[in-house]
Amino acid sequence: MYLLPSPSPSLIILALASLFCCLVVLKILIMRKRSKKIMEGFPGPPVHWLFGHVNEFHQDGHDLEKIIQWSDRYPYAFPLWFGPSLSILNIHHPSYVKTLLTTTEPKDDYAYKFFIPWLGDGLLVSAGQKWFRHRRLLTPGFHYDVLKPYIKLISDSTKVMLDKWDVYAKSEESFELFQHVSLMTLDSIMKCAFSCSSDCQTDRGKNPYIQAVYDLCHLVNLRFRMFPYHNKIIFHLSPHGYQFRKAASIAHSHTVHHLKQRQDLKKMTDSPEKTRQAPHGTDVIRKRKAVLKMEREQGLVKNKRYLDFLDILLSARDEHEQGLSDEDIRAEVDTFMFEGHDTTASGVSWIFYNLACNPEHQEKCREEILQTLDGRDTFEWEDLNKIPYTTMCIKESLRLCPPVPGISRKLTKPLTFFDGRTVPEGVIIGVSIYGTHMNSTIWENPYKFDPLRFLPENVAARSPHAFVPFSAGPRNCIGQNFAMNEMKVAVAQTLRKFRLIKDPNHTPKMIPQVVLRSVNGIHIKIKAV
Repeated sequence: MYLLPSPSPSLIILALASLFCCLVVLKILIMRKRSKKIMEGFPGPPVHWLFGHVNEFHQDGHDLEKIIQWSDRYPYAFPLWFGPSLSILNIHHPSYVKTLLTTTEPKDDYAYKFFIPWLGDGLLVSAGQKWFRHRRLLTPGFHYDVLKPYIKLISDSTKVMLDKWDVYAKSEESFELFQHVSLMTLDSIMKCAFSCSSDCQTDRGKNPYIQAVYDLCHLVNLRFRMFPYHNKIIFHLSPHGYQFRKAASIAHSHTVHHLKQRQDLKKMTDSPEKTRQAPHGTDVIRKRKAVLKMEREQGLVKNKRYLDFLDILLSARDEHEQGLSDEDIRAEVDTFMFEGHDTTASGVSWIFYNLACNPEHQEKCREEILQTLDGRDTFEWEDLNKIPYTTMCIKESLRLCPPVPGISRKLTKPLTFFDGRTVPEGVIIGVSIYGTHMNSTIWENPYKFDPLRFLPENVAARSPHAFVPFSAGPRNCIGQNFAMNEMKVAVAQTLRKFRLIKDPNHTPKMIPQVVLRSVNGIHIKIKAV
């Protein structure tokens, strides 16, 4: 009897690989067909069958212009495709934004999951009961009684930055803002989060944490735009995956370092072996819990000048007297570190630039600030509500240059918009905050810097969802009051000392990464007042 030769191992592997590839392609085709059917009611720009709209965005300073062009052509919403099967409904009108943000729909589990190796499962990415519980536990930490003593800390950090700027005022040379402001906001967050006096503003060379955050934002953005990187294994094995892990390690080390500094030095006598067993700082957190318990028992907490963010996290208890786990605390600290310094740095930098471009408004702010300070050199808590014109200028800059240009949610149930169009469960909806802020059907002459848009009577005449720099609804930014306070203090202290001047040779090109940056930096000149 004739026997067929048995197939070689290489042929078996090839056959299995071919079968796997066919199954992957089939899955992509099924997902694409489903997505196209869902998006039938929402016309959009032409799309490439493989790359989607990814090749339309070059990260060259013109991507937001493309979004506005499409927003003008497709009112309310249009689909954006990232690869052959992932589609996101991009909304850019207050009526649509309101429908989504008044719900408790979670962050999407596609883009935001890329943050988890860096930030953990904190407020930014968590969902369901975990998010509700954490939000409830952390909300008291942003009460005005807690925020009040932070004003002095932020003011001190701003003064350090401004002292460094004296050299630019004397030379009248142009300089790049973002790096200076990032160090200032990092210094502030160190003091507010850990009661730690940082030397980050005076150290020479690039700050490794700030560079790591910049790299992580870039790599998260890159991973989302390159659909093969959506696969965890492919990204992990890629050079970009290695860069991401390296940057995340630097960011985590920075957090652990300052958690350690926050400890009672007498209790930080662990052996090197123990330190290595707790690479994410959970051992440090446990030690700090013990110290805080001792302080509470001895009545020392009440005598402290202020509670920092770590104190708030460690003291938080739910109705069952259960607190946050050590890993949860680490995740929230990492999240607060990132969102509390990088997004605020973006906001402050663009405010300075917009005031430099609009000297008449800058002068009105300065007059208001000097009148409020009345000869003092430090901005205080009571001054925050005494600068209405400056606050309107800050809000107008946040409209033109929102620090977070977009957010997204994933539907857990069907959603119907005011015009009757419905999207089913499972769809990812992106809120273009920049597109909403520049919507010409809502904002007259949207590119003009006009702080009077935020006069009370003008605010009352439009939808509250026309201006959402901190999102809106149940999942709005928990730290928005902290951020607004920091921006007010930074602007007040700066305009008291310097006049900001536009550099005509350096026009920034906005780039929407995780936060709004500029491809070529944000440059201004300054003069002493």
